[in-house]
Amino acid sequence: MSNKTKRKPYLTALLTGAVSIASYIYFFTNLDLVTDYYTRGGYYAMFPILTAFYFSFVHGTFASSVISILGLQPAKSAH
Repeated sequence: MSNKTKRKPYLTALLTGAVSIASYIYFFTNLDLVTDYYTRGGYYAMFPILTAFYFSFVHGTFASSVISILGLQPAKSAH
């Protein structure tokens, strides 16, 4: 059996947390621009979808890192 210890993703949590906060600040301080582009239709209709994927990825990576830092792991099955 190997006794490897996993490194905690402090840097990943810090970076993705900062990117997440900066993204939200940029998004909400530019609502006029966002509204203008997101309501144009055509190819611009994919902007809200891409934005949702972007925020989902960044926030999900941050949340996953924080959960790992806290040491929360899923229970192992008895199988």
